[in-house]
Amino acid sequence: MRARRTVTFLGVLSLAVGALSATTGALPVGASDGLAKQAARGEIRAARIPITVNTGGVQSRAATRTERVLPFLSAGTIEAAKAALEPDARDTAGDTGSPAGSSGTPTKATLGCGQRNQGQNIRVNQDCTYRRQAEEQITYNPVDPNNLLAGQNDSRVGYNQCGIDYSLDNGKHWGDLLPPFRQKQNQPLAEKPTAADPNSHTILGSPGTEHTYDAGSDPTVAFDSQGNAFFSCVGFDVASDASLLYVALSPKEAQGSFFYNISAHSRRYVVAEDNSIHIFHDKNFITADKYTSSPNRDNVYVTWTVFKSSPLCGAPPDGKERYCSSPIYGSMSTNHGRTWSTPELISGTSDALCSFGNFFTHLPADVHACNFDQGSEPSVLPNGDVEVIFNNGNTAANNPNSQQLGVHCKPSGSSPAGTAHLNCAAPAKVGDDVTLGEPQCDFGRGPEECIPGAYIRTNDFPRISHNTQNGHLYATWQDYRNGEFDIQMSISSDGGLTWNEAATVNPDRGLDHYFPDAEQALASRGDNEADNGGDRVGASYYRTGRVPNEDATPAAGFAPCNPAQGGNPSACDPGVGAQMSDYVLAGGTSGQTPYAFKVLSPSFVAPDGAQTGFNGDYSSLTINRGIEAHPVWSDTRNANPFPDNGVTHDEDIFTDAVALPNGHGDEQEGRLGSN
Repeated sequence: MRARRTVTFLGVLSLAVGALSATTGALPVGASDGLAKQAARGEIRAARIPITVNTGGVQSRAATRTERVLPFLSAGTIEAAKAALEPDARDTAGDTGSPAGSSGTPTKATLGCGQRNQGQNIRVNQDCTYRRQAEEQITYNPVDPNNLLAGQNDSRVGYNQCGIDYSLDNGKHWGDLLPPFRQKQNQPLAEKPTAADPNSHTILGSPGTEHTYDAGSDPTVAFDSQGNAFFSCVGFDVASDASLLYVALSPKEAQGSFFYNISAHSRRYVVAEDNSIHIFHDKNFITADKYTSSPNRDNVYVTWTVFKSSPLCGAPPDGKERYCSSPIYGSMSTNHGRTWSTPELISGTSDALCSFGNFFTHLPADVHACNFDQGSEPSVLPNGDVEVIFNNGNTAANNPNSQQLGVHCKPSGSSPAGTAHLNCAAPAKVGDDVTLGEPQCDFGRGPEECIPGAYIRTNDFPRISHNTQNGHLYATWQDYRNGEFDIQMSISSDGGLTWNEAATVNPDRGLDHYFPDAEQALASRGDNEADNGGDRVGASYYRTGRVPNEDATPAAGFAPCNPAQGGNPSACDPGVGAQMSDYVLAGGTSGQTPYAFKVLSPSFVAPDGAQTGFNGDYSSLTINRGIEAHPVWSDTRNANPFPDNGVTHDEDIFTDAVALPNGHGDEQEGRLGSN
């Protein structure tokens, strides 16, 4: 029997508030809130497609939910907007500086609060505040592997920003700073092509607010082959529709301790800027070409999600702006991030993989467009090509699950000359994303995919890694095919043209495993641990204890009993927000899963108070010396001595230098208990 499909919206997607009219340029009467702030309140929510599922097979495993949730704004963006709704009493002051020598050469010293390590691991963020740091990425400098660079969401100044961290001694000590974009004023009209720069750094070019940006989210970092560092983040307003994507440069001599400023009316370092009810920029990742023999050496690439809306979208149209699509866009720079190519839609179309691209009524579109996407990440291959993977929701009508897709790109041209293009092919399938049965929690915006034990929002965004010698690609993500959140892997031996799924990475069962990253070990002739029969691969991820009846999400979503997490003891679900979590590093050879693993962090409690519901959208891993791994994650091990700040357990970023495990996993290792 063929499935029956309808479209339901949980809330009106009205983006007009606080924006300049796209037709008149006039500010609407009573304008006050932008898209992110409305999403934080739950006034707009992710669209859901009810699905009637045929029985049989892993793709239609029995569950309480038969609907597909379409991609939505990243958790970091929503959490940043939530800060605008929190009482001022939760703010706290702290050190936001970054040490540097008088000559401009950075030092190895950390700031005054680097001792909060609780006897193990290294605390990466060095501020003295008790405000959240979460959602982190890390990489190393190929010129000097001791030089590590990390980024994280950072709310030390009130509104969430993107923080930067750097180490000069292989992660033993860290300095940190906030990125210099705060004076950039929203001015999309000034980002249209000019004689000096023929690229467009805006999609719609609407009139701007001329205001600076309130908040930032989704930090990401990269180095090129010369040791120049790059940092990217999205910026947005909470009271208008202004949004920005930028990539800033740290010259090689600064080693990530200093980044060039983005001036008030800059085109330099700006990828995309808009102020429209129809466009919102979200969830970016960057990479750079580190290969000295590559024809595209030192090119920098960024991919991200563009949320599009229109009065024509929705069922039925009612004059309100409704969610239309969320395709993946890409841009490239051939002059060290100073000039960026015109944004290109790269998620493409596929007759075999994508359907219902125009299921919203009255909106012309390709029925096979792969345009309900989120969570993209690019990776550069040794020959200069780029592979971009992302999560996609355009699966067939009778399929309740999503999928992971990838596009193979052959970059060419010059960004200063306006001739740069990514030249991406049609998507290929990376793997299934089995979402049926995934638990959901209500954080005030209606039910969302979550880890009930930690009471945090989660996602199934894929991460990508490549072997620098043979170009083999590895993708990891979490899904629910085993009746719990587990880490899945897919492998490509032809640069992303085709992919083959391996089995589940984590060996243990009875826990939720989530926010993975993967990285290739660096081969060396003196490494007697290297397995000549395949690639050495690392994967890091969180684990959290499960709650009773986690497979059966209540109609309103799981709710905690703890008042510190916004719970109501008279209407709650046992165990929600009360389970312990930890962070682990796994390692093995090629597709010989499951991998052996070791626990890195102490067990830690769920985020509480003002930090409830969020521990980032991703974690990260880099391997810079043979098989020495540097994972980076956030946890709540540090207690807050100043609870008037609104939290009991602070969220901080941690790392370690760890030998990569190798071998087959033992299912009996390291099970967690309850709090």
